[in-house]
Amino acid sequence: MGAHPINLVIRFLLELLTLITIGVWGWRQSDAWLRFVLALGLPIIMAAVWGIFTVPNDPSRSGASPVVTNGYIRLFIEFAFFSLGTWALYNIGYIKYSIVFAVVVIIHYAVSYDRILWLIKQ
Repeated sequence: MGAHPINLVIRFLLELLTLITIGVWGWRQSDAWLRFVLALGLPIIMAAVWGIFTVPNDPSRSGASPVVTNGYIRLFIEFAFFSLGTWALYNIGYIKYSIVFAVVVIIHYAVSYDRILWLIKQ
């Protein structure tokens, strides 16, 4: 169910790239102390939301669920997470990379169609 090791590695890399991109975006928003807050705070908040709000027994994760959510909410969180990463790349001027990133995310979810169907049923 979308849990092929290569697909999981790609998913992990997409997650990391999103957090890094959000951090870089935050850093570029200010020349003052606020840049530190945004560059560190935004990725930490996003990682916390990503890790806390999960569907129980999701095979692409550990199976544990600190805050139980249904599949639709989880898909919304994932959509928002990767959309923000794509937008941040675009906003800081990496337009071609943002397009490539979005395409890789779409391909990842196309390959993980069985996981999406599973989430919708939860």
